[in-house]
Amino acid sequence: MASHWGPFLIDSDGGSVRGVHPHPADPDPSPISGGLAAVTRCRVGRPAIRRSWLEGGPGTATERRGAEPFVEVGWGEALDRVAAELARVRDDLGTDAIYGGSYGWGSSGRFHDPTTQTARFLRLFGGCTVSRGTYSGAAAEVVVPHVLGLTYHEAVAAQTSWSRIAAHTELLVSFGGLRLSNTDVTYGGQGPHLTRTWLGRAAERGMRMVGVAPVDDDLPAGLARRWFPIRPGTDVALMCGLIHTLVTEGRADLTFLRRWCVGWERLWAYLAGSGGEPPRSAEWAASVTGVGAGEIRALARDMAAHRTLVNLTLSIQRADHGEQTWWMGIALAAVLGQIGLPGGGIAFPFGAAGNVGAGQTREPVPGLPVPLLPPGPVIPVARVADMLEHPGQGFHADGGYDLYPDVRLVYWTGGNVFHHHQDLNRLARVWQRPETIVVHEPFWTATARRADIVLPVTTPLERDDLGGAETMLVAMVQAIEPVGEARHDHDVFASLAHRLGFGPAFTEGRTAGEWVRHLYDRYRQANPAAPAFDEFWAAGSVAHPVAPMGGTDQVFLERFRADPEAHPLRTPSGRIELWSATIDGYGYPDCAGHPRWYEPFERLGGAGADRWPLHLVSNQPRWRLHSQYDHGPPSQAAKVAGREPVRINPVDAAARGIATGDVVRLHNERGACLAGAVVSGAVAPGVVELATGAWYDPGPDGTCRHGNPNVLTRDKGTSQLAQGPSAQTCLVEVTRFDGEPPPVQAFDPPELIGR
Repeated sequence: MASHWGPFLIDSDGGSVRGVHPHPADPDPSPISGGLAAVTRCRVGRPAIRRSWLEGGPGTATERRGAEPFVEVGWGEALDRVAAELARVRDDLGTDAIYGGSYGWGSSGRFHDPTTQTARFLRLFGGCTVSRGTYSGAAAEVVVPHVLGLTYHEAVAAQTSWSRIAAHTELLVSFGGLRLSNTDVTYGGQGPHLTRTWLGRAAERGMRMVGVAPVDDDLPAGLARRWFPIRPGTDVALMCGLIHTLVTEGRADLTFLRRWCVGWERLWAYLAGSGGEPPRSAEWAASVTGVGAGEIRALARDMAAHRTLVNLTLSIQRADHGEQTWWMGIALAAVLGQIGLPGGGIAFPFGAAGNVGAGQTREPVPGLPVPLLPPGPVIPVARVADMLEHPGQGFHADGGYDLYPDVRLVYWTGGNVFHHHQDLNRLARVWQRPETIVVHEPFWTATARRADIVLPVTTPLERDDLGGAETMLVAMVQAIEPVGEARHDHDVFASLAHRLGFGPAFTEGRTAGEWVRHLYDRYRQANPAAPAFDEFWAAGSVAHPVAPMGGTDQVFLERFRADPEAHPLRTPSGRIELWSATIDGYGYPDCAGHPRWYEPFERLGGAGADRWPLHLVSNQPRWRLHSQYDHGPPSQAAKVAGREPVRINPVDAAARGIATGDVVRLHNERGACLAGAVVSGAVAPGVVELATGAWYDPGPDGTCRHGNPNVLTRDKGTSQLAQGPSAQTCLVEVTRFDGEPPPVQAFDPPELIGR
């Protein structure tokens, strides 16, 4: 079986999972797979329709979403009602009024990926409003093409191989740490986990690491490492201080800045303090970051004296003005002058996904064909609540200006918006506006509970598919029978397409099983040495030819460095753009033509800290993928007092009378949640860490009883350039909860009424 967190073997009795075992080819398997033991729990057993919607029609009592019973109906009635509602909205209001809200991660299978299935269906239907970008990397995805002339995904694929890092890097400075648990996962399918092995080889040769992060164990243990416990959200200020030191001490590579970059003079004028700006010196940076000026200067000298790789993680750009972190980080690497050298320069996002730098080349595996998107509205992915709340309002994004559509029907598959969106209490309010919400879901998640029509669908364990990892193609052989009345997303859409008059166009005359064979045959056409389908299916996988340990030997921007005239970047200048005339031309007050420090809307030592004295870091959990299988054994074992664990520094805990095991309340002006306290020196003073993904469980006053941090985060775009999420900019207070805490009800199904 293949998954986003790696290949594994399933032991089942046809009705349940008896065991999950590591794949023989994986030297460092992820523990996340243990959650699959809960695949039959919390399931949506039959199609279900919210009672008021069923009795009164679209738009009835939408404020009751999440609070009233569902009526279980047969598949025929459910599909008839969904098809009729899609046709009504399209014919009366237009396809712009339909939002296709599928969002990744539902399956690593090449055929049964819910996002692809949904896109194919809705595009053949006539189109819909869609989103662009990801919650993970929205700011980076927009700024990288402007600065480096590569799409974000092109740049990630071209990153320097671990083989070169292990051989050449002397100092790895990682902004945001380098969290090994994040490397368990790769979108679309992770192959054998090799990051820990490569780090070990680099350490054996003497590579040192510096982690600039508010959490110490975001750096791997057992290496030569140093922790810089920076105030969250101030990475740009530290980068400014490092650059200022390098230049004023004569350690900057001015030749590289003049030949391979444009705009250095403008950037330096800002850093030096012209135009009324203060000099962005080490002393200034210390006042913002909490890192000592002497430490900043010493780090700058260390970086200049060694082959240094500057790594930027995704966490630092999921913050207010997150675009600036990656832009200024590229500028820092340019000032060092090592971009394009083996083991030096700029890297991203090591420590955010498992395939980065592993030198593994993903073998193209065909997926379900998706027609071109018909003309229609496209919104930044993190602006869903804005769209629902402000139809007709204008918004800026990457030089464009558009109006939010008037969405009346939301069709959601493959994701849990009440996990990954910010300010969930606000989302719950605006979620009342659409007339109809249709959700495909295996489990009774918070999103399913807040739908009008819930269609039960299978998990990857309940169907055959192809899994494309970097080093192998995996036969995803069905392990258990579909639970309850669950159907494949493809079969659901095929039935709807038949009712709406385009069934043959959607299925092309193939069943789901026939599509899997067809896609493998297409793969074989490009890979003649691959065995016939039946042989592949019996073997369970086929390996792609790769270099030792899966390593290719590449250096990011090596050809550009060797000859920038012969191999220019696809930027307007052909160079690294430390000044972008394009971005400057947009005239955004929150994103100028060169990287710079902008005060975030709140931070430690800045705005809001007098009222909310702790900074919340909401990172990815070690014990599950996002919110998937939160009800499974690994995630449940990590709970404290039945709630998501929150780590707090001993100094902050003592000041509040908090001990490990206490139930605590995190709160700010946006919301509140309960969590289980863990006192730990691994988080910096003034910082608390609460991972994302606890299933949203609001009580009567909106307090999440289970510990979802997104009741606390603000739903604001990073800037008008990318409009990405700014979840990591979040101040809170934490107090011990006295008395009997309310029970967690996140995994209880809604009241179900039969007919």
